[in-house]
Amino acid sequence: MGLLYTKFYMDFDEGEWTQLSNNPIIFQTIKDGVSLEIEDTSQKSYKLNFKRGGKIQMFRVTGKFRLTWNNDDVI
Repeated sequence: MGLLYTKFYMDFDEGEWTQLSNNPIIFQTIKDGVSLEIEDTSQKSYKLNFKRGGKIQMFRVTGKFRLTWNNDDVI
């Protein structure tokens, strides 16, 4: 299970992602090789590439967002 905290809300491209749920917020990729660049709370940058059907969950935590994903969904 992957885990990152970020201070920034993320926008998901409608051509690459679909929202499955609002509570919790879950997005799923609709094609292969979808890339996300995430800057964590310590300003370190990460680039994740997701397989088709890969999911990412986003929870709002005081002043930041908690992002989680299954490592099997990442290329």
